[in-house]
Amino acid sequence: MEKTSLFMIIITAALVNNVVLSQFLGICSFLGVSNKIKTSASLGGAVIFVITIASAVANLLYTFILKPFGLDYLQTIVFIIVIAALVQVVEMFLKKTSPALYTALGIYLPLITTNCAVLGVALNNVSDGYNFIESIISGFGTGVGYTIAIVLLAGIREKMEANDIPAPIKGAPLVLFAATLMGMAFFGFSTLS
Repeated sequence: MEKTSLFMIIITAALVNNVVLSQFLGICSFLGVSNKIKTSASLGGAVIFVITIASAVANLLYTFILKPFGLDYLQTIVFIIVIAALVQVVEMFLKKTSPALYTALGIYLPLITTNCAVLGVALNNVSDGYNFIESIISGFGTGVGYTIAIVLLAGIREKMEANDIPAPIKGAPLVLFAATLMGMAFFGFSTLS
């Protein structure tokens, strides 16, 4: 396994196939939490942790239990259970160490469990045939890409609050327009792969 191929997995996962802006997975938390940069960065950190660890555990479970015993058909449900357990760990950690952040993330923290981006990465890693290290790198890259996208949108939204915006496009229409422009900009990274 070459360092260049691992680097390309990270670049592809974070920029070329950005989970939010190219694959349109994880949109609910992307739009819901991206009001403030600090909150968005915190959720991004939690997503990086959950996706990276979930990718590693999912690869191990698939490689050593599901595939050898012919239980491939259970991968979705097993991966969801792994993700739910990891989110519970993150939730307990944040509740204990940073109650303000825990409150700021609100319902979106438990929603990481059902965030299709997290499950999508675990399933894609298995279907792409990634080994253990490649799965971890892919999960990390995807989490970084999610964090880049949500922090950029939060920055744009914070700047938009200071402007005089016509009432018909204020709020959700303008946020969706900004996200669309971001997706078009990220499309430019497709030449990297």
